[in-house]
Amino acid sequence: MDQSIKPVAASPVAGGASPAAERDNALYRKVAWRLLPFLMVCYIAAFLDRVNVGFAKLQMLDDLKFSEAVYGLGAGIFFIGYFLFEVPSNVLMHRIGAKKTLARIMILWGLISAAMALTQTPTQFYMLRFLLGAAEAGFYPGIILYLTYWFPSSRRGQIVAVFMTAVPFAGILGGPLSGWVMEAFHQTSGLAGWQWMFIIEAIPSVLLGVAVLWYLDDRIGEARWLSEAEKARLNHNLSSEQAARGEHVSLLRLLRDRRVVHMALICYCTVSSLSGLAFWVPSVIRSTGVVSLLDVGLLTAVPNVCAVISMVLVCRHSDATRERRWHMIVPFLIGGTGLALSTLFSHNPMLAVVMLSVAAAGCMVCSPLFWSLPTAFLEGKSAAAGIAGINSFAGLAAFVSPYAIGWIKDLTGSTDWGMYFLASFTLIGAVLVYRVPKALVNR
Repeated sequence: MDQSIKPVAASPVAGGASPAAERDNALYRKVAWRLLPFLMVCYIAAFLDRVNVGFAKLQMLDDLKFSEAVYGLGAGIFFIGYFLFEVPSNVLMHRIGAKKTLARIMILWGLISAAMALTQTPTQFYMLRFLLGAAEAGFYPGIILYLTYWFPSSRRGQIVAVFMTAVPFAGILGGPLSGWVMEAFHQTSGLAGWQWMFIIEAIPSVLLGVAVLWYLDDRIGEARWLSEAEKARLNHNLSSEQAARGEHVSLLRLLRDRRVVHMALICYCTVSSLSGLAFWVPSVIRSTGVVSLLDVGLLTAVPNVCAVISMVLVCRHSDATRERRWHMIVPFLIGGTGLALSTLFSHNPMLAVVMLSVAAAGCMVCSPLFWSLPTAFLEGKSAAAGIAGINSFAGLAAFVSPYAIGWIKDLTGSTDWGMYFLASFTLIGAVLVYRVPKALVNR
């Protein structure tokens, strides 16, 4: 066998690694630096276009006379379109490649997001949010699938974690940006600030969609920035791992797999807490007495900074120890505690932000950690359908949670019970993760 592709134990950390493992580490750093910054920028644009409606709410509800329930339904109906089109999108990507799929998704969602500025009625609001979800369907699970083409499972936890820091980075950048645009451009050329926000924040998505066609490679073999020896090494590492996994023979069999159903339930709990944070944190901060939209935006950046630190450190430790379960259980419980305690400081902006930071640090780290679980036993077409199916089902949580919180707020006049509702899912999620066999995922 060629010594350049001799098997070697993957080592996520450099300490004590053999020369061969060090070469592997250097090669995977090269791949990560090539792919992750660009994919992160794309996901920042995606997530910003998905959740900026949370900032638009601070103006558009008064302008359009929408109730909290109308907003909650519109925020959540995005995920119905997402649910319906996610699996077909991911299976299609496995067949035609990442470049065509991701470019199509990004250009379409950018145009639809800009069209949100034309919203005048609840029906229009619902339709555009549904279409936005349908357009974006397949993007996030597509990226997760794409990363399985390049990185073995022993490295994937940290890689997905770094990629997922795009979510809090979107909050760090998007909060102040959205607040500033809504104040600075309000009534410019006869448009409200929330209308300008939708238009301006849609532009990067369209431009990045075009850039995808030039920058990304569908597979390792097409990467001109890798030598032939490097391509052989990467393919060998992946093929060695794939040989140890079972391939499901059909989508129906995949959906009957109890492990896949169990993973879908865990993902549902993860998304429930995340969707609450994404769509309602600006409203929670506004309810503490903060008036300026720019100040609201700046304060929403704080929980996201804490989430970035948590995601990198916890996921790095999870990869280093090859332990997945407790690295999810503890953050689940911490995140739920932060959500529940944030209600005790509803009249103190600083303490409310501290508790929301605890919630974000716990809840957001669960998402990248979660994807190291199903990708430990799914491969190939099973991974394409399984990842999308799991994420589609979990998307129902992102529909239910915003609508439920809006309904609860209309009913009680407060977001407190909505936060308790979200916190309950973190407890359920922790129990479900505990029931996952460690031999299945600790690798």
